Amino acid sequence: MTLQEFVLFLISILTNSLGQFLLKAGALKLGASAPQGVLAFLWGVLSTPELLLGLVGYAAGAMVYILLLTRVNLSVAGPATALAYVMAVLIGHFGFGETIPPLRLIGLGLIMTGVILVISRP
Repeated sequence: MTLQEFVLFLISILTNSLGQFLLKAGALKLGASAPQGVLAFLWGVLSTPELLLGLVGYAAGAMVYILLLTRVNLSVAGPATALAYVMAVLIGHFGFGETIPPLRLIGLGLIMTGVILVISRP
């Protein structure tokens, strides 16, 4: 993976992670109001700025990922997106005060090791 490809990959992961953070923040806000029915739920989503911005973050991440796929094999890019799992756990911990049990830390280490092995060139 070249430096340019790696930067695209990081931008994709970071925009998706920002989207996750904003969606969680919006979901917490939305959950407090507990809308009833599909239309009320949709209105709740459309009227919650964090949720809208989170969807924009996901969309931006998807666009950058598509750009990355024009340059990198799916067999490399796909598994490398597992770093989004690592980011989700870190966002949960630092952004929302969620605990990280020791077994989850081991799992995150294995994911990161796997990503390094997948993106490294033989």
